[in-house]
Amino acid sequence: MRGLTASDDSDNGDSDRGGAEDGGGRGATGGRGRFLTGWAASTTTLVGLAAFGLLAVGCSTGGTGTRDEGPAGSQAVAKVTPSADPTSTAKPTPRIDPVALLKRDPKVSERVRTDLKPCSGSEYPVDTSYGTMTGGPSADVVVNVMTCGDSVGVGTYVYRQGGHGTYENVFAMEQPAVYGTIDRGDLVVTAQVYEKKDSVAYPSGEEVITYRWADNRFSEHDRVHNDFNRAVGSGEAGLPESAGPAGN
Repeated sequence: MRGLTASDDSDNGDSDRGGAEDGGGRGATGGRGRFLTGWAASTTTLVGLAAFGLLAVGCSTGGTGTRDEGPAGSQAVAKVTPSADPTSTAKPTPRIDPVALLKRDPKVSERVRTDLKPCSGSEYPVDTSYGTMTGGPSADVVVNVMTCGDSVGVGTYVYRQGGHGTYENVFAMEQPAVYGTIDRGDLVVTAQVYEKKDSVAYPSGEEVITYRWADNRFSEHDRVHNDFNRAVGSGEAGLPESAGPAGN
């Protein structure tokens, strides 16, 4: 601040003014230089203190400073490789010989056992399904017996595994056009309803009966009856011609 004081003293006397004209310029310049040098030094000091303050705040707060992230690449990235052959905990369902099971089952009628013959070669008209319905030690087995000519069901049977790997007949229904399936743990049996003059291909309706296992037996849980339109399928007309899109 000495530059400002020298400038004020130059107003006293002519000699002082002359000095100002002769060497005042240098004095002013020197004062101004000292002033700028002092200001730069002060500014540098303030910047250093501000930087130190920010660094101290960043270290003390433990917040979002760059030091929180750590040096790049200091930790290895774990990689999870999916297994190419995932293991399954499901046990394979044991298969049975449904024809041999039916032929030695006394609950199967003599007529069904007698008519149970191969349709061609060694292929029998038998469908087999495996699933859980009774909570036994293994999957339950649903066997449907059909005719060879028109594949009309003649009997539905359910077998439950007992002791020593043997199977017990726990359900049997023998009537024309009957077929049983497993649906979410229930036994669903569909039986076609025929009236006089009904052909095999066009029944009058059907009964859909749901059985549920309880108290060591299947009990009827639900029944749905459907009536079919008798006019459908009575003629040989082809498909109707398309009317095309409606006009704009």
